[in-house]
Amino acid sequence: MQSVRVPAKYEYLAQISKFVGKAADDANLDDAAIYAVQLAVDEACSNIMEHAYLGKGQGEIICSYEILEDGLKIILSDMGKPLNPEDVPVFDLSATLEELNRGGAGIYLMHQLMDQVHYETDPQLGNKLELVKRKERQ
Repeated sequence: MQSVRVPAKYEYLAQISKFVGKAADDANLDDAAIYAVQLAVDEACSNIMEHAYLGKGQGEIICSYEILEDGLKIILSDMGKPLNPEDVPVFDLSATLEELNRGGAGIYLMHQLMDQVHYETDPQLGNKLELVKRKERQ
């Protein structure tokens, strides 16, 4: 497993994107899947920065990956404020633009882009988000 640790600041999103893009390429994902991984991870990291660390630029994000036989697993870890999934509104595609500002779009996007999304939190270990992208079957 390879990892990178970066400050939870928006200017580090490009570094994380490059890191997971290379991981996805090393996992032999196609270009569309590489883009999906980068976009999902970018959204997840932005959410961590904004919600877990309250946009203050404090704290760190650890981004790790594991190449699977059939794809790639990305793990994002942080020690910020935990997410309560019940507090996230269900995303509604038919909502107006004003209604979309209530939140939930990022989580919806991650679920659309990735094959598996799993979040857990532990008071001692912090927050962990696992994102899995599988290779397209030939």
